[in-house]
Amino acid sequence: MSVGLLAVVDDILTAALKASAKTAGVVIDDAAVTPQYVQGLTPARELPVVWRIARGSLFNKFVIIIPIALLLTAFAPWVLPFFLIIGGTYLCFEGAEKVMEWFGLHHDAAEEETRDEKKLVSGAVRTDLILSTEIMLIALASLDAGLGIWLTLGALAVIALVMTAIVYGAVALLVKLDDIGLRLMKSPERRVRRTGARIVASMPAVFRVISVIGTVAMLWVGGHLVIANLAETFWSGPYDLLHVVTHAIEATGPVVVWIADTAMSAVFGLLLGLVVVAITLGVSRVVKRGQPTH
Repeated sequence: MSVGLLAVVDDILTAALKASAKTAGVVIDDAAVTPQYVQGLTPARELPVVWRIARGSLFNKFVIIIPIALLLTAFAPWVLPFFLIIGGTYLCFEGAEKVMEWFGLHHDAAEEETRDEKKLVSGAVRTDLILSTEIMLIALASLDAGLGIWLTLGALAVIALVMTAIVYGAVALLVKLDDIGLRLMKSPERRVRRTGARIVASMPAVFRVISVIGTVAMLWVGGHLVIANLAETFWSGPYDLLHVVTHAIEATGPVVVWIADTAMSAVFGLLLGLVVVAITLGVSRVVKRGQPTH
């Protein structure tokens, strides 16, 4: 019996490892997006907030994504692209809002969310839901169809745990690097103190870079989700254009093709996000005008 159990565990881990390799890009994006939500907090609240977001991510994966993905894959696979279009559009909306904030174009609700810890966590968990959905769907699509329901479920559970640990472990390390630098500055060793001072001095620039990468990642992943899933449903125009461009530059190598694909997806995501922002602001103004004044 123990030999059989070990064989099952080995099958699950092997399948999870193979599927995880294909999710690496989205995992990196997830790790880049999340630190934005922790900026501005007091040092004492950084790790508790990261932990709350990580718990929300585990809830997303185990309670929402995996059960629904397995059910839809088995009984209504045609529904999945529509969910991914909605999720991708939400990421484009968030990314576009952040781009607008870079130029000083933000509204009170966005400012309030950065100060309210509960809203901050809920916003991060909503974004994680979309990114985690893509991670788990890529993993599910990469698994051998002949594994069976229980081995598939086991492999997805392993992937969910490992990816969450990697993403939020990296986020926790990033947000505490300045504290590590401050401790190093108290060392009796001069070299160690210098290293600590450099770490502390570099952190504002590091977080600015992470913020930009995270925003671009939201726009890229969101734009890619919408483009790919629109092509599977009712409009292949953006996908066909993307394919024409990437096919034309194939001779330049896979790196250039990937950069072009990413850039075009991000631009599409930004344009779509700006449209959604405009619609959202227009609707909110109409609603405010219709409300009675006191």
